[in-house]
Formats: sequence, structure tokens, C-alpha cells
Amino acid sequence: MSHSVYGRLMSVDRTQVLHSAAALLSRKATATMDEVARAAGIGRATLHRHFAGRDALVRALEQLALQELEAAFDEARLDEGTADEAVRRLVAGMEPMAPLLSFLVTENQLFEGDQQNDGWARLDARVSDLFRRGQEQGTFRIDLTPAWLTEALYGLIGAGAWAVQDGRVAAKDFQYMIVELLLGGARRSVEK
Repeated sequence: MSHSVYGRLMSVDRTQVLHSAAALLSRKATATMDEVARAAGIGRATLHRHFAGRDALVRALEQLALQELEAAFDEARLDEGTADEAVRRLVAGMEPMAPLLSFLVTENQLFEGDQQNDGWARLDARVSDLFRRGQEQGTFRIDLTPAWLTEALYGLIGAGAWAVQDGRVAAKDFQYMIVELLLGGARRSVEK
């Protein structure tokens, strides 16, 4: 077998490895690198060539999540229509990465010190702008800050992912339950 053919056969799709790792770590946050390698269908040495250790793997998963979330935010068209319609689109777009997001928020090294990825702040700003727009339109309560509503959204996404994974909530109800609870609490009541 020629070296180039062998090289192609041995090449590993890094994104596929990351998706396999995300699926495993979303279910079992304490999974070892050996378990991650097995889940990805590769050897530990191959995994180590791509990711020097757990921290490097988690950082790569963070980068993958940020890219996918940015794409979901773009697709949700947060500036179009009413703010509550945009929230519905956003939750729908975030659903596929909810398990990974719920894993990442438990990884303290991502959010400590000056090593925090600026991508999180960019996403936070986009969601906060959406809630601020809803407040300016008179849709959302003004006594709840956009920053708090943003955190509430992330918290509900993570809780929803865990509840679906544990079988306490049907996957088909994920979006409905999150949107209804969030919007039910965030909407301004019309006083008569």
C-alpha cells in the first residue's frame, strides 16, 4: 500500500471526533480520554495526537460549540419579527447543541481568569440585544435585565438538555417547555 493511500485511510475527521466526544461527555462528563477515544472509534494515541489532553479537548469542544451557536444565532434571524418570535427561533436553533452547551458550562476552566473565549461574550451580547429589543417594543418586562434574561435562557437550555437526557421530559417537548416558561416569565402583563 502506498504511503499516500495509507495516510488517507488513517486520517481522522477531527470534527467527527469532536462530535463523538461531545455526545459522550454530554452524557458522562467524567469520561476518560480512553472512553472518548473508544466512542470516536479511534485509539488513544490518535486522540492524543489531535488533543494533547482533556483541557485541549474541552477547548476544542468550546470552539466547536461557539461556531455552531454563532451559526444557529445567524439562522434564527434575531433582528427580524417580534422579539418573542425570535426567541422561539433561537431556542429551536440551540436545541441540537443543548447537551454540549450544558456540559461546557460545567467546565470551570473555560470561564475562569483571562483565558475566557471572547465568543461567549459575543453570544451573550446578541441574546441581550434581543431581550433589550423586546423591552423596547413593550413585549418584555423592564424589571428583568437583559443580562438576567440571557442567563435564564442558557439555564433553561441546559436544564432542558439534562431533563430530556434523563427521560424526565420528552425530546419533542424541549422547545415548548423552555419557550413557554421563559416567555411566560419575561412578558409584560397588560394592565387594565
